[in-house]
Amino acid sequence: MEKKKALLIINPISGTGNKKGLDERVTARLSATGIDVDTVWTKAAGDATNLAREAISAGYTMVLAAGGDGTVNETAAALCGSNVTLGIIPCGSGNGLARHLNIPIDVYAAIEIIANGDAMTCDHCTVNGKPFFCTFGTGFDAAVSHKFAQSKHRGKMTYVKNTFNEYMHYEPEEYVISANGDVITERAFVVAVCNASQYGNNAYIAPHASICDGLFDVTIIHYGNVLTTALVGLDLMAGTIEKNMLIHTFKAKHVHISRKKEGPCHIDGEPLIMQPELDVECHEHSLRIFTPGADTPIRPLLTPIISMFNDIGYTLRSLFKK
Repeated sequence: MEKKKALLIINPISGTGNKKGLDERVTARLSATGIDVDTVWTKAAGDATNLAREAISAGYTMVLAAGGDGTVNETAAALCGSNVTLGIIPCGSGNGLARHLNIPIDVYAAIEIIANGDAMTCDHCTVNGKPFFCTFGTGFDAAVSHKFAQSKHRGKMTYVKNTFNEYMHYEPEEYVISANGDVITERAFVVAVCNASQYGNNAYIAPHASICDGLFDVTIIHYGNVLTTALVGLDLMAGTIEKNMLIHTFKAKHVHISRKKEGPCHIDGEPLIMQPELDVECHEHSLRIFTPGADTPIRPLLTPIISMFNDIGYTLRSLFKK
């Protein structure tokens, strides 16, 4: 039987944690299961995609992405349609895809999931041909992503600060949204297309999204007054956003979004400027990912609370290991 080979791709600057020794931990654990591990470190944007493509050609059976959602996106983009399985070791600020798939943000526990070898086949989506695996958005969330990317510091507090500052002066755009034979014209605060349930950091923009149903969830946040729009944030964190009066959601396989001019968007949290016309498609069962189990729906209030305590536990364990 041919021995399994894994390529570990580490982004040294993702998130806030130190990646020193991560390669040794992964190698030690996976070697015990008969997997040979080679490690490479990214140096620039796009490196993970190129390295993952080379891994496919070189006969690796799995590629492991150690970084944030941007690193995962780059790596997964190369693996779609191949028989190479993606492993996620979440080391970013948000870790949206990992959280949706119930992959722990505890590095040791995430490595254990890869070692167990259980995988599921997931969907991915494209916007104007650019792949995404978690969320695509335009509007307020995209504006925040741009501000966050320009910040000198990372982490949750920086994200919260940028969100508040942007909220105080944000002006919503008008969108024409076509899907399922319907056309919606809306001056929206946010238009999000979601393959997974959350942005990251347990902010549930599409609580009922499934990553393996062949559809994405579209969440439109209508523009209200200062108070009602701010209260959407509470529902976002509680997993109850779909009950908010400013929310319109639906499922689709294809959606076209039109706006008056090019502007900020985000793909899996990574900001970019895109064209006025945005064409989004879901590509069914295109990527294998190591996961701890089936794609399970969140439970409003309960899932966010459990996730919060898991995060606190991981933070405390990390402090004692230092």
